[in-house]
Amino acid sequence: MTMSSTGGRRKPPTIHDVAREAGVSRGTVSRVLNGGHYVSPSAQEAVNAAIRRTGYVVNRHARSLITGRSDSVGFLLTEPQERFFEDPNFNVLLRGCTQALAKHDVPLLLMLAGTEDERRRITRYITAGHVDGVLLVSSHSGDPIATELREAGVPLVACGKPIGIGSKVSYVAADDRDGARDMVRHLLAQGRRRIAVVTGPLDTPGGVERLAGYKEVLAEAGIEIDERLVVSGDYSRASGEAGAERLLAQAPDLDAVFVASDLMAQGVLAALRQAGRRVPEDVAVGGFDDSPAATASTPALTTIRQPWDRISSEMVRVLLAQIGGEDPAAVILPTELVRREST
Repeated sequence: MTMSSTGGRRKPPTIHDVAREAGVSRGTVSRVLNGGHYVSPSAQEAVNAAIRRTGYVVNRHARSLITGRSDSVGFLLTEPQERFFEDPNFNVLLRGCTQALAKHDVPLLLMLAGTEDERRRITRYITAGHVDGVLLVSSHSGDPIATELREAGVPLVACGKPIGIGSKVSYVAADDRDGARDMVRHLLAQGRRRIAVVTGPLDTPGGVERLAGYKEVLAEAGIEIDERLVVSGDYSRASGEAGAERLLAQAPDLDAVFVASDLMAQGVLAALRQAGRRVPEDVAVGGFDDSPAATASTPALTTIRQPWDRISSEMVRVLLAQIGGEDPAAVILPTELVRREST
């Protein structure tokens, strides 16, 4: 670092200091900082070494004035704030996206928009250029925010296939339908025949696709769909417990429950205990996500593992590519059945 002329206080190193240390021009340093285009490998290596030696840190505000970019990305959750703290999946996804962006030295801004007023304010903030792109999580059909951001030209990647907003929005999703099929086949292989389901919200891709997978496998097995065995939840623990209570009242002879999230499955387990049903002896229970809720349950949940690390890294990769000018893209990742004590 350089010393000030007014005392011993050190000034932060500048791009000029890096250029002098590396023995290259200021323009070469600038090109390295902006992606390394038209820079020889030896010059790039010299600049990177000089950055490490001087401790130079990019002045993001100054660079944003030149590039017109904020050099930041928004993580937008369109759910009530309490859901962010209750559902462990959101925290896992946020951590993964933060780590993936850190490799590119891009900070992540958490945005919660669970009410109409919050959505309006955040949409104005985003479209004013305060972030370069958005990672959108838990978008319901009829939620206008994805459409508004797309129409405003904001780079956007959704977690899960968006419903009802066309094919021009990038998304990264686990294969919800195939995961549900694996779980229901597993329950059938355990000899279960009265298999109930607690779905996710049916205005979300996970809710729709996991229910479709459940119905497809039962149809393949020649088992008629009994609507008394189908109830919906909202991915919260309370909705799983309420759903199981409805199922036990409507179809007391059920012998298995496929639950569309691990957190809801915790509620199902609580309702079954309250009703005196043993798991898995009387009723087998399968979840979805392989979140921390799965291993924290008693008994531990058999579940469908979503590849959260890959989902978050792919969301970041697709978004950064879109910010760089590439077209929207869709990525669907495989799931995995994880067997534990609940089935």
